[in-house]
Amino acid sequence: MSEFPRREFLHGAAALATASAVSLAPATAIAASDPNKPLTVGLIGCGGMGTNHLRNLVQRKEIKLAYVCDVDANRLTSAAKLVETSGQAKPVATKDLRDVLKDKTVDAVWIATPDHWHSPAAILACDAKKHVYVEKPVSHNVREGRLLIEAARRNKVVVQVGTQSRSTAHVMKAIELLRSGIIGDVLVAKAWNSQLRRNIGHQSASQPPAELDFDLWQGPAPERAYQANLLPGIWRFWYEYGVGDIGNDGVHDIDIARWGLGMNTHPNTVAALGSKFFFDDDQQFPDNQYCVFEWNGDGKVGNKRQLIYEQRDWSPYVQEGYENGNAFYGTKGIMLLGKGEGFKVFGPRNKLLEEGTGRFDLVAHHQNFIDCVRSGNRPNADVEEGHLSASLAHLANIACRKNRVLTFDAAKEEFTGEAVYEAPLLTRKYRVGHWSVPNGV
Repeated sequence: MSEFPRREFLHGAAALATASAVSLAPATAIAASDPNKPLTVGLIGCGGMGTNHLRNLVQRKEIKLAYVCDVDANRLTSAAKLVETSGQAKPVATKDLRDVLKDKTVDAVWIATPDHWHSPAAILACDAKKHVYVEKPVSHNVREGRLLIEAARRNKVVVQVGTQSRSTAHVMKAIELLRSGIIGDVLVAKAWNSQLRRNIGHQSASQPPAELDFDLWQGPAPERAYQANLLPGIWRFWYEYGVGDIGNDGVHDIDIARWGLGMNTHPNTVAALGSKFFFDDDQQFPDNQYCVFEWNGDGKVGNKRQLIYEQRDWSPYVQEGYENGNAFYGTKGIMLLGKGEGFKVFGPRNKLLEEGTGRFDLVAHHQNFIDCVRSGNRPNADVEEGHLSASLAHLANIACRKNRVLTFDAAKEEFTGEAVYEAPLLTRKYRVGHWSVPNGV
């Protein structure tokens, strides 16, 4: 292994190994001296993933579910009932997240809203001195992700991103093996997202359902008329609200690919092709994407790195052993990994060197967050990790929309060369004067 990759690999390994030992702030940690005191928490967003979180949280004796929050009255009622039937006290049910954040007794919040609310809600929570578990992608755009990092650090709070593979045992073992050099220098990593989504059809403006506060749902996004194929769930395929499937399922595998590759900065170059190959409907993001990211290193042969992302939202078939997964290509072998299944490592002459099995572990990811809230240590999926991985999705989407190769200043988070014309897409348009718009966007 050449000097540069070994130094970079060891740096990445050290960062991963010590992440949980880096103290954020004793002042905002929940004192470990009283381990029997439950954490008072609120759940913001009670949809599909929010309900998954809730089912886990209500079973924990160390958690007191004080608030549930959703702009859909039916979901809100169901969430409150779930808490009560679990044996916990009746929570406060509110449609406005500000009610949760202004309560000084709340220690932490889980945020499982649509993408366009992730960073704005998390920034508000950080500024209210709450620890935050926020779903992926951590941001709607690159600028928001940076602002959330700044909010977390200035308020000295824990922010865990919902990429639960970071706390999943077999994935962590696979990364350890890559760090040990089992397949030599890992020069290229690949992530793929293959599945069959549904056609959302073509719709026109209509009245929102009575149970939905659509104005509050839109929040920081520019106002627009409701239409039936905006939600639930399918908001992720609209520019104003989502990041496409690359920021939904894809970002899980992209995060693992970047982690295994050992890259702890933004890439220098992004090239991507993607558009709609299959769905004739109102979706705005590609259903088919091929994206390539490159890190220059010092420019010498052997010291560059590449990450490839493939997406087919119309092809629910196993690829290289896993429907959604990763491949790591090393100078002495290859690793194939499925975050929900296991991994296999092949060496010279395709000899099977090692394999493991496992399932992604949401419970362990919750536990890591809770432990860090009590200690003040950095979590497994710290906000900076979430920002780097979400930014890959954002940059790939920009490259697809503009059909150009992007060059990027990783330190300044700015486009360079001809790509500077796409700078507006590093942020977004916000609703003028809305209370949730982060300062600095």
